[in-house]
Amino acid sequence: MEKLYDAGKARAIGVSNFSTKKLGDLLVVARVRPAVNQVECHPGWQQSKLHNFCQSTGIHVSAYSPLGSPGTPWMNSNVLEEPVITLIANKLGKTPAQVALCWNIQMGHSVLPKSLNEERIKQNLDVYDWSIPDDLLAMLTDIKQSLYILCCCIVIWCNQVSTKVFFYLVRAW
Repeated sequence: MEKLYDAGKARAIGVSNFSTKKLGDLLVVARVRPAVNQVECHPGWQQSKLHNFCQSTGIHVSAYSPLGSPGTPWMNSNVLEEPVITLIANKLGKTPAQVALCWNIQMGHSVLPKSLNEERIKQNLDVYDWSIPDDLLAMLTDIKQSLYILCCCIVIWCNQVSTKVFFYLVRAW
């Protein structure tokens, strides 16, 4: 990637799902600092240590799944049903999704929400002309952080028979 960057074929280099340790290790050997680290980040998975590290090293955080990932095996919460978020949403006349998105934006992150619902897409865009007041923003730091369970599935093909091997790693980044 650095050769592509040097040749002018890439304007920046980014990484995805790098922990603080992985970024630290990379920064020791990289000539070109990554411009961005794309990670799952929302009020229920704030990744404060990673946020602070990225901020101190000039790496932008881009939040995928900024509305959480309810129903997936690796998150044990639903951000949009979090009582603190719904309380703030009600006080501000906004949706829980808007509060979660606005939190990320106020933290300095870019957000990558997804929806197939046209009304929700419009609501997701209505987060740039208001902010969460400091007293309510502070309440979001009290949200119990989700336990992240990394599930890896390796499929091994032998004589057209697949064997699935699952590894579960419980890890608090």
